[in-house]
Amino acid sequence: MKFKILIPVYNDWQSVFKLLENINSYLEGLDHEISIIIVNDASNHDLPEEDKVLDNIHSVKILNMKINQGHARCIATGLKYIFEKEDFDYVIPMDGDGEDRPEEILEFIKNVQATNDRVIVGERIKRSENLLFKICYQIHKLITFTFTGKSIRFGNYTCLPKKTVEKMIQEKATWNSFSGSLKKIENDLIPISSIRGIRYFGPSKMNFMSLIKHSLSIMSVFRKTFLIRSALFIVIYILLIKSNASIITSIPLILLLIAVYSISNLALRENVDELNNSLNNIDNIKNLK
Repeated sequence: MKFKILIPVYNDWQSVFKLLENINSYLEGLDHEISIIIVNDASNHDLPEEDKVLDNIHSVKILNMKINQGHARCIATGLKYIFEKEDFDYVIPMDGDGEDRPEEILEFIKNVQATNDRVIVGERIKRSENLLFKICYQIHKLITFTFTGKSIRFGNYTCLPKKTVEKMIQEKATWNSFSGSLKKIENDLIPISSIRGIRYFGPSKMNFMSLIKHSLSIMSVFRKTFLIRSALFIVIYILLIKSNASIITSIPLILLLIAVYSISNLALRENVDELNNSLNNIDNIKNLK
């Protein structure tokens, strides 16, 4: 079978080249064709000239974008490019900094034949961040489930069959949130255990503000359900606090209204026309192998 590993990158070339070396080492003896597609999100650091021995990887291409468009849109562009330009059976999107562990690629591949062409997702069973962030992440999952009815315990690190890639590039939400879009179009997901790795170089880019935006982006995909449940929450909450109303007890309502406003704005990022025309943002393609 033919697998395409899709990696978005912005400036962090040191991590990406280390990741390529690690992927290559884990693929030794594997009887499948594995290729790498790197989407360079208009990095302002030049790609280093490094010669790497990647004997177990069939090919490595870099799609150099003209303008910076963000992580989710790089993945969407990469999926569209692979679907329209490449011969493949499965796509594995993953981060390029080491937090998606390359050894787990083997788990995706091993489980493919037993899943009957269904999507495999890496569900985090262990994270590498500090305790406060882990608590915030659990709160994010709880709020997302409460207001959308969707339990999303995975990120980009997945294994997508060709038919799902086709659906993803036809879904406008893919331009805004990868995991939200995938959950919207596919209900029958096969989870495998995934441990969040430690970033190869530098601090993690996932901070508290990034987590908030990530959470709101997912909820924006299911905004109709979110708005209905928000309205119900507001009515019930007002009834509960009407005899004890104060600035303090109004804080949840204020936060919810801010969330409604933010989600409405994030929903505007969904644009099927921009997704359809995303390949026009490719400046050039460099073949590393």
